[in-house]
Amino acid sequence: MRIRIDKARRRLSLWQGRKCLYHCPVQLGRCPVGPKSREGDGRMPEGAYRICSRNPQSRFFRALGLSYPGEIDARAAFREGRIDRNALRQIESAARRRVRPPWDTPLGGWIMIHGQPSDGRPVAGDWTAGCIAVPDADMAWLFAHVAQGTRVIIRP
Repeated sequence: MRIRIDKARRRLSLWQGRKCLYHCPVQLGRCPVGPKSREGDGRMPEGAYRICSRNPQSRFFRALGLSYPGEIDARAAFREGRIDRNALRQIESAARRRVRPPWDTPLGGWIMIHGQPSDGRPVAGDWTAGCIAVPDADMAWLFAHVAQGTRVIIRP
């Protein structure tokens, strides 16, 4: 199985082979155009990641953590001088072991697919700090059917 997120269409879909098993609308980061490049930019990453954590008691209902930053993100950032060699090695090591990368680098982290705020406040439009928000009913379904390690493709 794999998850595909199409930012332009504001849509998440779960695929098994060529068959779409599930789809739902998404809300994105407050700056949805372009890939994430640094902590606090309000953008979402673009590329291939994996589900690397699961939180059944998130302050946004439930949450599936993404393996951002990934190796490609880290190598580009290292070449551009945005992270040091130690951060690059830590991110590469996490990717090889398929575990959560460090989320405290200048590239940012804590990117999740999650539900709505648990305080009940209504939210409209793109409002997250860089995550993918879905309605709680859809998040409950995804949380029940998506395993850790599932591949996630995020398209512009």
